[in-house]
Amino acid sequence: MARTIKPTKADLLAAAGKTAPDLIAPGLRVLFCGINPGLYSGYTGYHFARPGNRFWPALYAAGFTPRLLAPAEEHELLEYGYGITNLVERATAVATELAPAELIAGGQYLLTKVEQYRPRVVAILGISAYRTAFAQPRAGLGQQPEPLGPARLWVLPNPSGLNAHYTPADLARIFRDFRLAVEADTP
Repeated sequence: MARTIKPTKADLLAAAGKTAPDLIAPGLRVLFCGINPGLYSGYTGYHFARPGNRFWPALYAAGFTPRLLAPAEEHELLEYGYGITNLVERATAVATELAPAELIAGGQYLLTKVEQYRPRVVAILGISAYRTAFAQPRAGLGQQPEPLGPARLWVLPNPSGLNAHYTPADLARIFRDFRLAVEADTP
């Protein structure tokens, strides 16, 4: 059950291992794929729910949405042709709690979802997780040379507030460039 009440520290600790259900439908323009839910997402049931996560502001600044959506409004993404999933379903405090084997298994499960739902593009949000999950140690950001099943594959920075390598302005620019490239290449 999705919640919007601010969690206590005990609530967050109890959310470890919980999930945020996929937001997915057949034929999406873009399926965004996070690494795994954080504890806020495990508690609320919404993706990228932690205050300070820059996913929702980056989507808005990049022109994916006409207004800034709150995590509790994530279902509206489907109306625009976008969805959200994760490589690993279980919530953790930080992604470094995940074992490489979990990421690899998650990559295989993502491929199964992509083959079933057939999004045009998959955007994995996190270069290190992508490198591990798909055994691509030298991969960089941007469009990848190999598709993921029937979908074109891109890797974008992780929008977590813990990822200090990218400012909100950097994320907005990278996400906007991604949106423009996808739109230019869509029939």
